[in-house]
Amino acid sequence: MKICAFGVPTLNVGKHNLKDPRLDIIDDLVEAEKKTYAQVEVLGEEQTLQADVIVVGRDRFPDLILHDLEFVEKRLERDPQPTERELLLRIRRELEEERTLYQTGLSSEELQVIASHGFKTHKPVIVASESELDNPGELLLKAFREAGYICFLTVGGKENRAWPIRSGTTAWEAAGAIHSDIQKGFIRAEVISYKDLVDAGGETEAKRAGKLRLEHKSYVVQDYDIVSFRFNKPK
Repeated sequence: MKICAFGVPTLNVGKHNLKDPRLDIIDDLVEAEKKTYAQVEVLGEEQTLQADVIVVGRDRFPDLILHDLEFVEKRLERDPQPTERELLLRIRRELEEERTLYQTGLSSEELQVIASHGFKTHKPVIVASESELDNPGELLLKAFREAGYICFLTVGGKENRAWPIRSGTTAWEAAGAIHSDIQKGFIRAEVISYKDLVDAGGETEAKRAGKLRLEHKSYVVQDYDIVSFRFNKPK
């Protein structure tokens, strides 16, 4: 997923490991050859439209609001259709109160009306305080969660790895995050919750304690579930 750093000098543009300490804990409990964090990509402030979430310094937040306000005024000057005009007036009131478009709770139909517009704040915006700016790793984790993402884990053997997915992703969809062949041949998902594995002291111990569950395609993967996929290999 992509994070726009808007006036946040401590977030460097490029790929970053998402160093969630929970993976470190799992890596201590489950033997594997290596540990692989989920990755996020940080974009520059000129790429706000390509990002899933914006992280902005408190002193630069008014710039985002001003951009969208100016855009609203330009659209209103063009005498839009009544439906769009009413929506733009509502958006203007919200922006004047320093609320982002994302915070206004627009319906899917309303979002469709303005889908082609170049608003910056129609996605999650995290206004970072001074203390947060000094801890870029924590800031990335916060942005990841605010953008609606979670991770699931695959463990043991060659790699203990965190896989980023959107919250609400099914087991069948999560299988595709690893490889399309796993998704196509999906049989079931063997799942242990993060808490159950940690409480048991390891994967083998969790299985012995009866904490492994067999889930089907429609199971909604939970944050930091440990998942092993069973699938038919392509011929």
